[in-house]
Amino acid sequence: MNFDEIMKQAQAMQARMTEMQSGLDHIEIEGRSGGGLLTVVMTGKGDLKRVKIDPSLILAEEAEVLEDLIVAAHRDAKTKIEVRMAEEMQKATAGLGLPGGFKLPF
Repeated sequence: MNFDEIMKQAQAMQARMTEMQSGLDHIEIEGRSGGGLLTVVMTGKGDLKRVKIDPSLILAEEAEVLEDLIVAAHRDAKTKIEVRMAEEMQKATAGLGLPGGFKLPF
């Protein structure tokens, strides 16, 4: 592969990365906890959009449990975002012919 071809591939990858990053606000990922009694929705950039709490969890004496479930649902959504971003990165770098184990710095 010659240098011009490498540069063309790098430019194409950069364009795909820019497109992917601009679309992150439109991706919504749902995280769940408590067997689905608590749900959070986050954007691909990690911004929290919505929280849905089953009414059975809204009891004063259960406040600590509710707080823990919110954290767990947030963690679940964040993990799903990371998986989705890794998948998108794979798509963006497909065809580049990077050696095995080589990771880009972003």
